[in-house]
Amino acid sequence: MLLILLAGVAAGALNAVGGGGSFVALAALVAAGMPPVTANATTTVALLPGNATSAWVYRREIEGLAEPSIGSVTLASVLGGAIGAGLLLLLPSASFDAAVPWLLAFATVVLVFGRRLTAALRLGRPGPAVILAGQFLLAIYGGYFGGAVGLMMLAFWTATTTLDPARGNPLRVIQVAAVYLTAAVIFVFAADVLSQPLHLVALLAGAVIGGYAGAHLVRRLPPTMLRGLVLTTAVLMTGLFFVRAFG
Repeated sequence: MLLILLAGVAAGALNAVGGGGSFVALAALVAAGMPPVTANATTTVALLPGNATSAWVYRREIEGLAEPSIGSVTLASVLGGAIGAGLLLLLPSASFDAAVPWLLAFATVVLVFGRRLTAALRLGRPGPAVILAGQFLLAIYGGYFGGAVGLMMLAFWTATTTLDPARGNPLRVIQVAAVYLTAAVIFVFAADVLSQPLHLVALLAGAVIGGYAGAHLVRRLPPTMLRGLVLTTAVLMTGLFFVRAFG
């Protein structure tokens, strides 16, 4: 329980400073013997309060995309998160088990090369409908798996709008919380996240502590240090899951 609590603290802090917290939380729960699908659903539920805590800290610093509105983008996140959560529950669990290492690898590639791809693939200024469609698809991915979805959102906004990645972090936290909100509601009632309540409570409590502390810490640490921390976590967790799957 102590290790899961500490994993929650680390996950909440990582999500507050730049994303990647689900890597740590998912790995901790799977290591504790939880099936991957249940662990993924539990991670989503447990990290929601931490994301909400970070969002509260950032509430006065949220900067929108100009067009579409924050409300429209949030609605796309909520609806997409619900669909992604439904896919996780409806598709065979064996499919998710086999996909986890590759999903982690994909998320890690986005973490490592996302900025370069964003710079290389400047998409101009698409209309609000295109931005909302992209946000909706990202939210589906977030509801199904969630790894690095916040960073994918930042990369997408940077490529399609004038929002700067540094100034977009508060909006990222809000949108990830919106995705997790509907997914968490579905998981609580339709998944097995309540079958191991102590694991859930320990991870949740740690995520709240880490989310609050991380949102304050991000203002003090150099961006390069924060990015290095997230990347290191992603690479290590991806390697561990590949070893578990194919070792």
